[in-house]
Amino acid sequence: MQHQDIGELTGPVVLFGGPYSNLHATKAVLDRARILGATSVCTGDVVAYCARPVETIAAIRAAGCHVVAGNCEIQLAQGASDCGCGFEDGSACDILSVGWYGFANAQVDQGDRTWMGILPDVISFTHAGKRHAVIHGGVSDVARFLWSTSPDTSFEEEWDALESHIGPVATVWAGHCGIPFERDLKRGRWVNAGVVGMPPHDGKSQTRYAVLDKGQVQICVLDYNAAGARDDMRAAGLSSGYNTALTKGYWPSEDILPQDLRVSDLLRG
Repeated sequence: MQHQDIGELTGPVVLFGGPYSNLHATKAVLDRARILGATSVCTGDVVAYCARPVETIAAIRAAGCHVVAGNCEIQLAQGASDCGCGFEDGSACDILSVGWYGFANAQVDQGDRTWMGILPDVISFTHAGKRHAVIHGGVSDVARFLWSTSPDTSFEEEWDALESHIGPVATVWAGHCGIPFERDLKRGRWVNAGVVGMPPHDGKSQTRYAVLDKGQVQICVLDYNAAGARDDMRAAGLSSGYNTALTKGYWPSEDILPQDLRVSDLLRG
């Protein structure tokens, strides 16, 4: 477990997940952070579904964004043959990942893989007198999916694992699942900041990020050039359904989602 403490952050903090090789969305959220004069922190998976992995990594690194290692960073750093996303074998998500991960794996050079290999598993900081920790999915399993509807015991397991490594925290920030939420638990608040590279399966093209300022959390909508990101995917031959998801707002498969977060075919049209 690699832990990086980035100290006390007195100004605003922009937290976001999953740039997903979506250069347009990445530039948009980094612009928001710059305008706010905020420290930027990413929950991982800089590279994934979309068409501009190399440029997206470059933008994140040039901005000085703090990044925790997501499963995609870990797998690419190790030269693994799959994304390690935690998809069930044979599921639609698992099958579709072969195409986008293969594309990314062919693009990313050794210098960026080396950078990915030294990213921390956990980032901590203090803000407004509270200690915060940033992870990807879980601590026991980097690719663990924790949803807004997951049982309290699942969050408590991960909180126990986290504090056994770095000590007490008041707020845990996570990503991985792609849908933002806030959850109040016995020991504090769990916040999933969502992802910027793909919409949260809600029928809209906008994505999500979070702002922490003066101790208050706000989940924010990110407007960006989603059509441009879609066209980048089309030009790269990435047409498995994630390309149209960028503008239509629905993922090409729901099999990773718990039943209570799935959307009916009628709503999706």
